[in-house]
Amino acid sequence: MHSPDVNAVFPLPDEAATQRLGERLATALQPGLVIFLEGDLGAGKTTLVRALIRALGHAGPVKSPTYSLVEFYVISSLYLYHFDFYRFESPEEFLDAGLGEYFNDASVCLVEWPERAQGCVPSPDLRLRLHHAGVGRIVEALADTPKGEACLNALIPAMGADDCCTTPAPR
Repeated sequence: MHSPDVNAVFPLPDEAATQRLGERLATALQPGLVIFLEGDLGAGKTTLVRALIRALGHAGPVKSPTYSLVEFYVISSLYLYHFDFYRFESPEEFLDAGLGEYFNDASVCLVEWPERAQGCVPSPDLRLRLHHAGVGRIVEALADTPKGEACLNALIPAMGADDCCTTPAPR
């Protein structure tokens, strides 16, 4: 059973499906988006981001920002920031690190472990909740703003029949 606030559900039976979701999400990105990636350790958050960044054309290494807090990519005219707040002991560390300046209308911010900076990190446009499901994963998507809704509306048809997604009944 999915939460009533979920807009779409993407079944990801294997790592390749997670990578396809990241690749297709890349085509739906617009500057100014804040996307939260929520889920337990090993749920596939970094795998999804790595595929997204590669799909945008980045040929260099794509490192997890677990220790650096943020990895920065300039791809074409897109400024993309990948954050990981797993190691935060308090939300104020977000403010202390001066990370707020990265969240602006010209950048895309992908945030892992946003709950560790709750109340300090800006609100998301789109939430992707990754859950273990047997040997695979399920992603529940929730659009919190019109920008997030536009991104999700572009992503749903991009997934196509091979990686079918479902949308819960209207509330």
